[in-house]
Amino acid sequence: MPFTQEHHDFRRLVREFVENEINPRVPEWERQEWIPLHEVLADMAKLGLLGLEYDPVYGGQGADHLFTLILAEELGRADHGSIGMAVGVVTDMATPSLHRYGSHELKERYLAPVLRGEQVCSIAVTEPDAGSDVASIRTRAVRDGDEWVISGSKMYITNSLQADWLCVLARTSDEGGYAGMSQIIVPTDTPGFTVSRQLDKLGMRASDTGLLEFDEVRVPVSNTIGAVGRGFQQQMSQFVIERMWAAYSTAAACQRALERTRDYLRERIVFGKPLLDHQYVQFKLAELAAEVDVLRQYNLAVAERHDAGEDVTRMATIAKLKAGRLHREVADWVLQFHGGIGYMEETWTSRFLRDGRLTSIGAGADEVMLQVLARIDGYTA
Repeated sequence: MPFTQEHHDFRRLVREFVENEINPRVPEWERQEWIPLHEVLADMAKLGLLGLEYDPVYGGQGADHLFTLILAEELGRADHGSIGMAVGVVTDMATPSLHRYGSHELKERYLAPVLRGEQVCSIAVTEPDAGSDVASIRTRAVRDGDEWVISGSKMYITNSLQADWLCVLARTSDEGGYAGMSQIIVPTDTPGFTVSRQLDKLGMRASDTGLLEFDEVRVPVSNTIGAVGRGFQQQMSQFVIERMWAAYSTAAACQRALERTRDYLRERIVFGKPLLDHQYVQFKLAELAAEVDVLRQYNLAVAERHDAGEDVTRMATIAKLKAGRLHREVADWVLQFHGGIGYMEETWTSRFLRDGRLTSIGAGADEVMLQVLARIDGYTA
């Protein structure tokens, strides 16, 4: 699927937004460890950057998936990783199930305000004792008449301190393992819900992350997304989209990091000549650039097949696995080539290393990606 002129125009629009509206504010956001998401998302909504593939009935753009790829790539070029992750949670992690499986009433009440830039949302799956092993979640929703009564806790939840509502995965029956879970929308102003602690992270420091508590939180059963008991399956589909977003943004982030490093090494004089004149440096940068290009081309293939309606679970898993490992390698080398200044907090390289480390952990750790691939390809007993 070739990029059209409309795709190229969209890329210029997003890049200008990142360069003019995002990057100048990154230092402030990093100091405050906070992105004003309601403000930023409202600005993005005015430009038509939210709900790119969603139904225009609810404020979406009705576009193809390549527009999502472009948005993720251009946000990946921002001066920190926090903005891409925060926006990605809203556009491609907390809302896909709602758009695909939610009732018309649910989408009007919760999806449409998000796409208008009026509300922030989040996805609440991980728990203190259930991270990569989603089947082990303990948060329960017990039916009482026309209401769910939800009790439990969720951890490492991005955007949770600013979210107006959460897409919560909870157990709605006594069936164990992968069965008996449902996705439920929980407004954060509901009595019994609290953010008990803002978490202090190694990277992505401008993105708020919380530990959440649900103490007999009551919401209507009609807030269930899709069918009761199908939450695990719906969330697995949602994870595929999340992993694609991570791979898309990582490739662009690594490409920009190599470009910035190349420009620095061209000006940095050591032993009488630019560091970029050293053949070892040239070869290593060329090697890394080749790996980034391979990932970008693979991402494009994933996007094309997804747009064609194919199941891309395997491809998205591979892309996410390769993206996390490649980011770690690129981040380590660009810091090394910057030398002492690269180790300083004032230089972008240290933040790039810290922010990108999450790619091999979030949305399924590398080991989970390998487990998924082994199962799909039949490498299990």
